Amino acid sequence: MRRMPSLTRSEATERAALITVTSMEVDLDLTGGDRDDHEEFGSRTTIRFTCNQPGATTFLDLRPAALESLVLNGSELDPASLRDGRVELADLAAENEVTVVATMRYSRDGQGLHRAVDPADGQHYVYGHLFLDAAPTVFACFDQPDLKAPYAVTVTAPEHWTVVGNGAAMSTAPGRWELAHTRPLATYFVTVCAGPWASVRSEHDGIPLGIHARASLREPLERQAEQMLEVTRASFDYYHRLFGIRYPFGEYHQVFVPEFNAGAMENPGCVTFRDTYVFRGAAARDEVLTRTNTIAHEMAHMWFGDLVTMRWWDDLWLNESFAEYMAHRTTVDATEFTEGWVDSTVARKMWGYAAERTPSTHPVAGGAALDAQAALQDFDGISYAKGAATLRQLIAHIGDHAFIAGVSAYLREHAYGNGTLADFLGFMERASGTDLGEWSKAWLLTAGLDVIAADQESGVVTREAPAAFPADRPHTLDVAGFTAGAEVFRVEATLTGPSAEVAALREAPRAELVVPNASDLTWATVALDPSTLQAVPQGLATLPDPQARAVVWAALVDGVCLGRVDPRVVVDTFGRAWPQEDNESVLNRVAGVLLGRLVPSFLPAEEEAGARAVVAQAAAELLDASEPGSTRALLGARVLARSSADEATLRPWAERSGLPAGLERDSDFRWLVVRNLAGHGLVDRDFIERVRRDDDTLSGRLGELTARAALPGEAKSWAWEQLTANRERSNYELNALAGGFWAGDDLETLRGFVPRYFADVPAMAQWVGADALGRVATLAYPSRVVEPATADASAEALAGDGLTPAVRRSVVDADSELREALRSRALFG
Repeated sequence: MRRMPSLTRSEATERAALITVTSMEVDLDLTGGDRDDHEEFGSRTTIRFTCNQPGATTFLDLRPAALESLVLNGSELDPASLRDGRVELADLAAENEVTVVATMRYSRDGQGLHRAVDPADGQHYVYGHLFLDAAPTVFACFDQPDLKAPYAVTVTAPEHWTVVGNGAAMSTAPGRWELAHTRPLATYFVTVCAGPWASVRSEHDGIPLGIHARASLREPLERQAEQMLEVTRASFDYYHRLFGIRYPFGEYHQVFVPEFNAGAMENPGCVTFRDTYVFRGAAARDEVLTRTNTIAHEMAHMWFGDLVTMRWWDDLWLNESFAEYMAHRTTVDATEFTEGWVDSTVARKMWGYAAERTPSTHPVAGGAALDAQAALQDFDGISYAKGAATLRQLIAHIGDHAFIAGVSAYLREHAYGNGTLADFLGFMERASGTDLGEWSKAWLLTAGLDVIAADQESGVVTREAPAAFPADRPHTLDVAGFTAGAEVFRVEATLTGPSAEVAALREAPRAELVVPNASDLTWATVALDPSTLQAVPQGLATLPDPQARAVVWAALVDGVCLGRVDPRVVVDTFGRAWPQEDNESVLNRVAGVLLGRLVPSFLPAEEEAGARAVVAQAAAELLDASEPGSTRALLGARVLARSSADEATLRPWAERSGLPAGLERDSDFRWLVVRNLAGHGLVDRDFIERVRRDDDTLSGRLGELTARAALPGEAKSWAWEQLTANRERSNYELNALAGGFWAGDDLETLRGFVPRYFADVPAMAQWVGADALGRVATLAYPSRVVEPATADASAEALAGDGLTPAVRRSVVDADSELREALRSRALFG
């Protein structure tokens, strides 16, 4: 597959200055979409647009399987004029109409119009995911965020299917659907979701609501729908009060779709989510919190992103940072999950801090983003988590009232249009009466994060900016002290320079543990003082404030990655403190970091088994001490299933014998156990296949692939071939194979696949889209082989020009993490 050129910012600017799109009519023919042998669908598009320079030339974006006809202002154009995904439109009139009839191809990589088959019942499902530049694979368009237009969409589909989209859908004849005309939308927000959906419908405040998922998920969907609807209602009420602007896009549907690349996508009126959010088995509280936060996040986008859209991708943060901040705020203020900011610390900010440590770090705003594909690489923890933390600092700087007033004015002024960083800051300045030029330069336009430390003896709080990205970032934060399980002081501090003397800190009672940024109000790495670090393993569990505990855990993980903390300290702390933790976000996320990265990467191979045994013992303690069937017991059981090497415990669980309460029929838990057994070589392919036959669903087949990829020895060759050469694999199947491949202790076998990664994975760009391949390249990176030779292979690949932007970004970030582990091993042995 030949790679199409990516739209550049200069091309987008020139085209937007020339034309205005006044209407889009899209007709999709999905007839036969419920048949395995039907790989294509029909697409007919009529676009009306004006041109302010009659006689000028522009281009249309289109990437079809076949182009049947192309008519501009009544004149047939030669289909051969389609080159590299573009059609030249010459001699434009003041008023123009172009009609394109084409055959398109369903995708398997989660981009464009993706089709999946549910093996549980053989049913087919189709959904559109047009982010970031996939719209031309579904219909002809001018594909850039600032050429918004109203859409009229019609769909022909199999008669037993239901169609949902941006506008309210009405069945006008068997298999024929008309969607209500929309408000102006950017191309990447358009979606159609078609299939035999299971649906739950409701209404709130005059807004029709719908929640949809695969038919085989009907039972869990109906069981969990009320909680999701409750969050939806509460979020609508909260945003209506806060912004003073009603939801503007008619009906509101939330569709949980199979094999989705992201967590969710904010299509106006028809949000798509990954369907793993409809929990098949037991769900921990923090998982329900995550789903709740995601629902609130996508709803915030209805105003920030959908009503007002960034003009170009360099202002991505206007969408994502705002929705990230508002989701946490809404979750805390309007739902039962008042611990939402604790979850933000361990689930989101740790992700963002990791992104800041890599060579690919970038400013929150104002990045180059010279073309659309380059912009895709900045959808990371900086644009989300750092941007949200920056907004919290902005509120501390100008006040919440001014912030909300500025946001409301910005939304009203640019409704159904586009905005920029300069526009947004202008409204903030007018609302607050504050010049934000220097603040913006330090927080939004400069990469990097500061290191914050506090010395109680002197009462000095310090701020150290990274040498590579010097900036004068002001910080509003607090410092708290704890002794013998009690908070003995909490003082506020404002840093406007490298250091500040805080008399209240010096005069406060001496504390065993001193925690800077204890309320996690700012964006910074926290450096714990030596005496606090020494006291942490024994004292962390006694801290009464879950937010402060989350900050300490983040400081420990950052400290390991920065070479300041011995990873053994974190393992020791985990063994002592983790079983006593009562915040489920901390329990889940910290265990994930230890098992997913710190233990397999930072500790020498000969110490890994001992560290896993510490984790397993802590998990067993949590499981034994928790109420049977509780979500704490669930988390203990899951971590034990991942970390234990005790076949006497794991084998019966895999056989569904002696399971903890509530997990007797939990197939997802069973796959955790089977994958661990497979990595240790304690089960074979036949056993894995037998478990899959008991769970012949999408999730079950993914579990089988991950477990088979985890098997040692010759199984690795099969898994690698399936991952890198089988072009029929879906995006999720590729993720499953990559996620299991590097499991196990057979480093000698794994070492042989290091050079193959750098040859085979980049070549997959020939048939896997950038969004999907970036994820695969991260999961498949040989991070398990922590050796200088792996770093050398990375360096050689990065020095060449054979990597696509998505793969290059994945290799840069994974290589950075590998070098952190190598440095730690060199420092601490």
